[in-house]
Amino acid sequence: MPDEETVRKAKEDLREGKSPTTAAGEFVHEEIEHVREGKHGARSPKQAIAIGLSKARRAGIPLKPPAKGRTSAGTRQRAERDYEKGQKDPQTSEKGSTTRSRARTQALKRESRSSASHSALSKQAKSAAKKRRNK
Repeated sequence: MPDEETVRKAKEDLREGKSPTTAAGEFVHEEIEHVREGKHGARSPKQAIAIGLSKARRAGIPLKPPAKGRTSAGTRQRAERDYEKGQKDPQTSEKGSTTRSRARTQALKRESRSSASHSALSKQAKSAAKKRRNK
């Protein structure tokens, strides 16, 4: 569940006319902070970013799922599900499974904290920029 402060900042970004990706950046930033402070880990910087984007979609940020061919079908379907869930009325959403939620949290706690280090994030940003340049 994202912090109220993060949701507030993201909604404020949208009100100011900033793009949904900028608003989603607030959630990614929060997720990286969670990994850094030891709340849980992440296998890679990409995973921390993906968790942040998923939280943004579920919080109602109108961030479209990735286009066909950019990610795997499973990832895209998951993003579509998160997007739909975020666009629905929050009052009507059903409660999740506590067992599954606890298992997910425990699995993340076993992951590395170094994936949110300055050097790991820098390496991820450089490789992503290189991919964009080559296209």
